[in-house]
Amino acid sequence: MSAMEFLIEQLSDSVSSAKTLEDLARPMLEMLEAATGLESAYLAVVEPDKGRQHILFAHNAGDGLAIPEGAYVPWTDTLCRHALEEDRIYTDDAGGCWGDAQAAHQLGIQTCASAPVKTDDGEIYGALCAASARQTPLPPIAEPVLRLFARLIGQQVERELTAAKLRKASADLATNAATDALTGLPNRRALVDALQRMLAQGARSGQSVLVGFVDMDDFKKINDAHGHEVGDEFLSAMAKQLANSVRASDMLARFGSDEFVVIGLGPALGESPRTGARALADRLAENTIGELQLKHMTIDYTGASVGVVAVDPRTTSAEEALRQADVAMYAVKHSRRNMIHDAGATLSD
Repeated sequence: MSAMEFLIEQLSDSVSSAKTLEDLARPMLEMLEAATGLESAYLAVVEPDKGRQHILFAHNAGDGLAIPEGAYVPWTDTLCRHALEEDRIYTDDAGGCWGDAQAAHQLGIQTCASAPVKTDDGEIYGALCAASARQTPLPPIAEPVLRLFARLIGQQVERELTAAKLRKASADLATNAATDALTGLPNRRALVDALQRMLAQGARSGQSVLVGFVDMDDFKKINDAHGHEVGDEFLSAMAKQLANSVRASDMLARFGSDEFVVIGLGPALGESPRTGARALADRLAENTIGELQLKHMTIDYTGASVGVVAVDPRTTSAEEALRQADVAMYAVKHSRRNMIHDAGATLSD
């Protein structure tokens, strides 16, 4: 079997079995050393925004030169920069060609062969290089092998970048599907999922689950008087204030137009659950009262109607827990309206 046939066989095995960039690059570096006759081979990643080059993977076969894997080198000091800028694939007089390449001088590199690694859009990802501390002629097979390997590595890099973009896009979609666009809070769908998990947790730990419904009284009047933009600002500001009244372990979500829901683990089932529910209701209500500084105006808000229940997670579904909290909130709203009506009647008497 000729050297070329052996190389092709090795390359075929590496490409077919590689799942990651490292899986592909490491055997290629060994093959590149054999094809070039140079002592070291390495894959360098260019980080222009940080002004440096990162030796991602390296393979050192000889005693005369050892390229340090994982090292960071100032980009201005590197042979790769000069080779890429001049489109020069080979030199056996690195010091004479590029005397300002300090990193190469310190390592004692005399011969260097380098090919750019590019992504599909032509962006430079890095360089595939082989080097030696001796003046070494480059075999005829070396240049086509170097360029082929650089192209194959570039394709693998592109696949990994594409996969990373797809994962991020998928994560963003999942986040957006569970997030209210206006307030940044979890939305109703995310709330129901979380409440189901919290009920299961409470059943295991023997704790009640607190569910609080918050309805912004007279929100329609704010919208009608000042417009939807002010209404949106009001809801966003109120979401921040409500967030200040809940524990880190609680979850605050936007349930509907002007409705918010808080869920959290409550007292043990053997204790009186109403104490925890009352405390949460008071905190939530207090944080909705007073002056609210918006972008163009200040609203002196009289407060929201808040109803909180403590449910037994062993016997209550998420839908039933939310229904009970909603009923409790409307009872508070009805009481507040009666108080306002009675106060107005007293003033008119």
